[in-house]
Amino acid sequence: MKYLNFKSEYNRKPVIPVSQDRLGVFDGSLDIINELKSVKEGLIVFETYPGIDLNRLKSDVIDHLKPSLVVHMEDFSKSEQDIDSMIERNLTDDRVFGLFSHHKIEDFYHAERLKSVESMVLNTEGLVVVYGFGASLIEGGVRVHVSLTRWEIQLRYRKGLSNFKKNNPKEDILRKYKRGYFVEWRVADRIKDAFYKDAHYVIDYNMLDHPKMMMMNTYQNMLDTMIRRPFRMVPYFDPGVWGGQWMKEVMHLDPKEKNYAWSFDGVPEENSIMVSFGDVLIELPAQDLVQFRPRLFMGDRVHGRFGKNFPIRFDFLDTMGGGNLSLQVHPLTEYIQDQFGMTYTQDESYYIMDTEDDGVVYLGFKEGVEPKAVENDLRKAEAGGFRFPAEKYVNVIPAKKHDHFLIPAGTIHCSGKNTVVLEISACNYIFTFKLWDWDRVGLDGRPRPVHLDHGFKNLQYDRDTKFVHHELYNAITRLSDVEEKTGLHEREFLETRRFTFKDYVDIPSYGSVNMANLVEGKKAVIESVDHSFEPYEIHYAETFIIPATIDTYRVRCLDESCIIVKAHVR
Repeated sequence: MKYLNFKSEYNRKPVIPVSQDRLGVFDGSLDIINELKSVKEGLIVFETYPGIDLNRLKSDVIDHLKPSLVVHMEDFSKSEQDIDSMIERNLTDDRVFGLFSHHKIEDFYHAERLKSVESMVLNTEGLVVVYGFGASLIEGGVRVHVSLTRWEIQLRYRKGLSNFKKNNPKEDILRKYKRGYFVEWRVADRIKDAFYKDAHYVIDYNMLDHPKMMMMNTYQNMLDTMIRRPFRMVPYFDPGVWGGQWMKEVMHLDPKEKNYAWSFDGVPEENSIMVSFGDVLIELPAQDLVQFRPRLFMGDRVHGRFGKNFPIRFDFLDTMGGGNLSLQVHPLTEYIQDQFGMTYTQDESYYIMDTEDDGVVYLGFKEGVEPKAVENDLRKAEAGGFRFPAEKYVNVIPAKKHDHFLIPAGTIHCSGKNTVVLEISACNYIFTFKLWDWDRVGLDGRPRPVHLDHGFKNLQYDRDTKFVHHELYNAITRLSDVEEKTGLHEREFLETRRFTFKDYVDIPSYGSVNMANLVEGKKAVIESVDHSFEPYEIHYAETFIIPATIDTYRVRCLDESCIIVKAHVR
């Protein structure tokens, strides 16, 4: 089925040119080996992000350095049982939700065993190599960080990768992800905060057969370049039980796949950036920009409020030819603070990119709904043999292209079938309480998790039909001939603006990082009003970022007309 009346130019592999030459960059294992071979004696430390293939790192790089001693640091960690006991409270019994870890890498090692490693290193002549998650506990030497993107880690989980010091290759993917998200990645990023101050090199090890390495000053210059120009992150796509067909056409995805449900190209913690040095491409976590340039990248006001948490998320939900999303609710601010230690919650909105005639959004309760009746029916549905009558309790609103539905936390909601949603939300990732999933199981054949106990404590029954139509459905204020304020709700910290134009429009950043999408028009070009960056072309449905260092940017339409939707922190 054709959804567009033009050929999409959506770019699934956006590359940001950083330099015309490859000075300070090493392309492939042989290049890396030749550079590190200059270290004839002393110590090389390879601090590795969890998920790195350590066997390949050793066989393809380390062994070729011909060290006198190789220490796999993880051989000296605490046992699997000790670590499980230590992080038990963070993992909880839930398949999805945990508590953020405040552990440091030192907590995963016995102090006396560390001393034995230090002694071996000090008493060995020639070259010593220490590698693994926690290798940086050994001080000194040439220091190399081996990097991996979060999406690549998730793909490896699905192929059988175990968590750090956990023999769980076949464990439920949700539990593997939870252990990474709540514990391992937090610890690993604390290592990066400390390690990068003294590091000499960074290795991109996303491609097992073709690692790349850059000198630390080259890496730092790359970050400085990125935060002063528009850019896109590398998107990724995933199927789902309710997934649709629209993204296959628009984003040039495999037509033989059953469906695609999600597209993520606006989530720095999980997306990556692809940069080029001459003909060499290097892929790194987009989170590096947030972690190491937070104030300049996000803006002083935003950094002051969110620290090293990127607050905006754009993603696509495709149900064209698919099914309804799960009926759900997001936690209230006080609930997410108390239960999970998060400082802000997932307020969000649905911007309708496309829809069929029967496309709808479920939003808010109908007038006069009795909470006990809703909760009793959801409990019966959870037990099985009963279909929750969603239409009896929840408003079902016809959705049209370019409608904007606002969804402050506590509001029951979901998108129906045959719609494409650009989800614009606060970015805190996984805190969604599913209430009803239309009797479905996941792609893994297991029942999809619902969280009624959490959900019931957050449902706001006063978000009823009148409230929805007055405050949450197309609450649009026209500001000029080309600009409208389309949300979000006053309870939410994000503000969205929509610009409809034929020639060009100048857009202020308001001292905040901006995230935006070309929701109408084949293509446009982002230009600098002060010539501080090169023009950057974008295409229909592409999400892009404007760092806060750019005060005002110009978007020039390269079609008959264009519409941009952008979000910034109020």
